[in-house]
Amino acid sequence: MTVLNNLDPTDLKILLALIRDPRIQIGELSESLGIARNTAQSRMRRLFRAGVLRPGGREVDLEAVGYDVVAFVTIEVSHRELDGVVAALRLIPQVLEVHEISGRGDVWCRVVATDTHNLQSSLRQVLRIKGVIRTETVLALHTHIPYRTEPLIGGLSSAAAPAARIS
Repeated sequence: MTVLNNLDPTDLKILLALIRDPRIQIGELSESLGIARNTAQSRMRRLFRAGVLRPGGREVDLEAVGYDVVAFVTIEVSHRELDGVVAALRLIPQVLEVHEISGRGDVWCRVVATDTHNLQSSLRQVLRIKGVIRTETVLALHTHIPYRTEPLIGGLSSAAAPAARIS
């Protein structure tokens, strides 16, 4: 049983509000959802303890809500249809990212699913898009390093520090 089974409409509204505006204040959140401030705070604490909200409290852990299958899909596209393909991919909720790439294939997507049947359904949607020639799908077995920016920005900060002292 996933946490998704324990999320009620208020929890889902809170998650959507946080995704749309990660910097929203508790007061604004409670007002926009029509719930008490204490309710908003206690719900957010519960979502954090359940692992739905990642450390920092504003990013949703999709695995915790049932999307534990991650796939990387490379798509070969008829170049005249590229814009239409991207527009169609935008309409598939399980498609998290779309990048135009060089090399083998034309477009790369990160797709999530609740199980392999759900993934297959999403891939069939992709294959039905006008302009898609073929796809290649690779499943992620484990995430060793999740998306991160701190080491990069930390390195820039370290490099900038000596220059700041010279000024």
